[in-house]
Amino acid sequence: MTAQNPKTYTAYAFTRKDGPLERMTVAWKDPQPGEVVVKVLACGVCAGDEVVRGKILPFISYPRIPGHEIVGTVAAVPPTEKKWRVGERVGSGWHGGHCHACSRCRAGDFVTCAEVDMNGIKRDGGYAEYVTLHTEAVASVPEDIDPAEAAPLLCAGVTTYNSLRNMDITPPELVAVQGIGGLGHLGIQFARAMGYQTVALSTSSAKEAVSRELGAQEYVDGSKENQTAALLRLGGAKVIMCTTSNAAAIEALVPALTVNGTLLLLTNAQGLSIPAGTCLCRCGEMWWLIRPAALVVGRRLTVRGWPNGTPQDSEDTIRFVQVNGIKSLVERFPLEQAQKAFDARASAHFRAVITP
Repeated sequence: MTAQNPKTYTAYAFTRKDGPLERMTVAWKDPQPGEVVVKVLACGVCAGDEVVRGKILPFISYPRIPGHEIVGTVAAVPPTEKKWRVGERVGSGWHGGHCHACSRCRAGDFVTCAEVDMNGIKRDGGYAEYVTLHTEAVASVPEDIDPAEAAPLLCAGVTTYNSLRNMDITPPELVAVQGIGGLGHLGIQFARAMGYQTVALSTSSAKEAVSRELGAQEYVDGSKENQTAALLRLGGAKVIMCTTSNAAAIEALVPALTVNGTLLLLTNAQGLSIPAGTCLCRCGEMWWLIRPAALVVGRRLTVRGWPNGTPQDSEDTIRFVQVNGIKSLVERFPLEQAQKAFDARASAHFRAVITP
């Protein structure tokens, strides 16, 4: 079934490695079985979109339309579609589909599928007026949430919420959120809403006021004090949620974890090497110089990553956001300013969102 849809539509794509976004005219294609076409209402700009521009993964091909924080309205479905209907509000994130056949899919762990598809990475994404999605990668999005505020929840939101709800931690133990950006500003809100003592870690005082408004009970400015020492004064962190790719900063925080603590990695921190170097660790009134590897063993520490979530996880995230009054803070850009939005991915307050 289709509504009255155009013969062509506008999109912005990377056409070569390290090149700018370029305007494209894309021919309309009716969805095949297992697909739906969605009219894009909003698409968040994520640091992960750099994967396409820089051809960071070997299978990237050009031209490629980036964007994996997609919210829109179903515009067309094939006759075989059983779940989604034209006019429904939906969304999709990094997870763009799965094979249904590998051992991970058979175990129900679809995000670790051996042949996992990725919106805006392996297939065209949401920097466009329309996008074609695999049906199994589509989540329902309520009509009563602003599409631009919902879009970041499908990557930044589900990654922070879904990871934290799966950690071995009990309220009111301490969660430290390292990096107050697109992921971190949501991580603070999720941690506080879940009942954890919430500490924001940043490299300056610039984000202290907004971090406290979002729910952080403590704010540690790394330019003024040692963040590890500050966390230890608070009794240590049960979870440190790392949302930046600064490997050196992450390594330095390992001693701030308490017994059975978890270093939660949500970004690709290239060069991260937990056993490297030495660090200061307090025992009673004494400070000892030890290797982090010994600390990991002695405190039973865990280093854990988390790769986004399924459509059900996204729906759970949105529901939690609505129930607890959590809010994505976004800057909006029209589609014709896609390059400007992409360039603002690290400086936006706190997520750049394209609104075609």
